[in-house]
Amino acid sequence: MILSDKRILEEIEKGSIIIEPFKRECLGTNSYDVHLGKYLATYNRRVLDAREHNEIFHFEIPKDGYVLQPNTLYLGVTVEYTETHSHVPFLEGKSSTGRLGIDIHATAGKGDVGFCNTWTLEISVTQPVKIYPGMPIGQLIYFVVEGEIETLYNTKDNAKYSRKTTRPVESMMWKNTF
Repeated sequence: MILSDKRILEEIEKGSIIIEPFKRECLGTNSYDVHLGKYLATYNRRVLDAREHNEIFHFEIPKDGYVLQPNTLYLGVTVEYTETHSHVPFLEGKSSTGRLGIDIHATAGKGDVGFCNTWTLEISVTQPVKIYPGMPIGQLIYFVVEGEIETLYNTKDNAKYSRKTTRPVESMMWKNTF
């Protein structure tokens, strides 16, 4: 089941969901709107290797906007820092974002119970489009978990994306053994 607006507010009151900054006007019927942070990143190399640490270059989006180009993967970040202690958070694009041809994640739309951080966005576009820091970029949806959680994400020794950040984070695939 997806949490309703009233239920999201109840969970925020209980402390099981944290959204900073929280703005009541961003709460939808069953979601919470998140916004594009001021930092983007691109990979330093055009050809990436899953076994290597592919480093990224961070830059700040100018206040007057930045034009994203097709065939480039941009890593963005949400303004909002979130914690989810007893629900599964899903990040989805907003319909108005999608109608501009902006995808905000390639595959990583689901968070884990215990995820405590900003969200790194995997942004791609179908045609050139100008974006701005602080623009609405996606929405968080919270699902009820069936059963008890054995290990929260933020307590796992091998959690690769648990270091608190306000900048996009590159792939940590290279930390896996394969």
